[in-house]
Order: sequence, then C-alpha cells, then structure tokens
Amino acid sequence: MHVESSTHPQLEQADVATVARVAGRIRANVEKVIEGKPDVVSASLVVLLAEGHLLLEDVPGVGKTMLSKALARSIDSTVRRIQFTPDLLPSDVTGVSVYNQNTREFEFRPGGVFANIVIGDEINRASPKTQSALLECMEERQVTVDNVTYHLEPPFMVIATQNPVEMEGTYALPEAQRDRFMARVSVGYPTTAAEIAMLDSHTALNPLDDLEPVTDGAEIRKLSAIVGQVHVSQAVQRYAVAITSATREAPELLLGASPRATLHLVRAAKAYAAMQQRDYVLPDDVRALVPSVLAHRLLPSAEAAVSGRQVASVLEAVTARVPVPDPDA
Repeated sequence: MHVESSTHPQLEQADVATVARVAGRIRANVEKVIEGKPDVVSASLVVLLAEGHLLLEDVPGVGKTMLSKALARSIDSTVRRIQFTPDLLPSDVTGVSVYNQNTREFEFRPGGVFANIVIGDEINRASPKTQSALLECMEERQVTVDNVTYHLEPPFMVIATQNPVEMEGTYALPEAQRDRFMARVSVGYPTTAAEIAMLDSHTALNPLDDLEPVTDGAEIRKLSAIVGQVHVSQAVQRYAVAITSATREAPELLLGASPRATLHLVRAAKAYAAMQQRDYVLPDDVRALVPSVLAHRLLPSAEAAVSGRQVASVLEAVTARVPVPDPDA
C-alpha cells in the first residue's frame, strides 16, 4: 500500500534517515548477542524510540534477560537491574527515606527504578503490591515517596521479563500494570542454526562482556523527539481508533483495549515508520503492530476461554473485520 508523504513542516527527511541509521546500529549491536530474532529486536527498538516500556514473556532460558541487557548496554546510559522475588518490597523499587543520625534529617535513598534503562527480571514473581510500585514510575516518569516527588530523567524505559503464568511461583500481572507496557514480545526458541551458533559463541565467554555502546541517552532523546513529529493522517488515526473500539465490542473479549492502548499503538507506529525512513504512518504500520501492542491488554470471555480460543486469534479476527482506509483518504 502506498500513501503520499505528508511531510511535517518541522521534520526533514534527514531526520528520519538519522532515526533509521541509529536504530540499525543498535539492532546490529544487539544481534551480536541475540541471533536469529530480528523481529524481536526490531520490536524492542520501536518501543525504545516511542518512549514506551517493553514486556518480554516466554519460558525460562530463551534469552529474555540477555536481550534486555544487550539493549541496555548498546546505549551509554545508566542501567539498573531489579530481580523481582516474592519478598521484594515496594521501597526496594522506588526508594526509601532513612533517618541520618549525624544531620538529624531524613535522607532519600533511591531505589532500583532510578536509571535510564530499568531491567525488571521475572516481574511476575513479586507480589501485586510490589508490582504496583512501578505504576507511577512507568506512566508519569516520577516517584513519590513521603509526599516528595522525584522525577526520572529521560530516556526512561522499563524492560520487564516474565514467565508464563502457568509456571510455578508466578503472579498474574494486574490489568493496570499490563496496560502500561507499550508492547509484549515473546522471544521464542531459536532456530537450529542460531542455537548451534550460540554454542560456539556463548560457551567460551559471555558475549555481553565485549558489547560496547553505539549511542547514548542524549541521542535517544533526540530520536524520540523526531519520532514524535512523524505525521499521522486523520484516516490512519480513525483506523487505529476503529481497531481498539472493535476489541471493546467483540463478544469474545471480556476486556478490550483502553484509550491508552490506542495512544501506544499510534506512538509505536510513528517509531516503526521512522525506522523505515518515512515521515508519515501507513495503515500497514498500525496493523503490523496490533498483535504486540494490544494482545497483552485483552481478556477473553468465559465462552472463548472454555472453547480454547486464544486472544491472539480473536484479535486477528477482530482486526480483519475493520476496513483499511483508502490510501488517498
């Protein structure tokens, strides 16, 4: 499908070319560690440039944490890792005020969330109370402790890994928590060739040890600003809204996509378009991102669950029923 470019008055073609070039550098760097998963790496970059948060869900041992660390190390900025466990407290995430005997005043000690890239490992092994400590951080980019608000410096991205809820010792993420993740991606098992290559490259040493940054936080902020200026026509906006509205009306779904989901879908489409060196969004961009941006927010109805229908197949059917806008609209 072709749509005529509608160039934003402040956006030059060189700007989107820069986004594509830097994204390509990061992708190549991450793929030194994560082999044979170009779609997963691209989805991670879309979320990074769209100023969102990423949820990596899959069985243990497929490289979720490795992908998180590789993306974080590719950017020369602060990185903190939080291992979520059943006994982790909310204050371990956000920080706590501690009384200083010498100054006779309370001092704030920042928690693990105070970094540009926060890796939340096995997030669904912590209690819902601790998971909820991330809600304000992820949505408002700030932390409030003892009525004092501390702002989190951009870029700020949470990359959380979780095991499927069927695994022992896991808690299902609350709906409000899932809705704050822009996209959910499954890493999946590697191909035979990629797994053999991994045996060669990962058994002698850790490939993360030699991974050098290819960009920094300041450049990511500039790229995110460029992505924000990518043009979205009225027709494409209506298409995105039509898709999310259709999920709310689908009888197979108990919970449809929220307005925040619509916003995330359009933001992700802007980043996706910029990575393709376009300063405008196509309906195809929106449709390509629907599974990763919407599926984790939806709940199947009791009838759909009993009949064994997966949310992904329901979402695909719902999306197929939404008419694609005329390219010349």
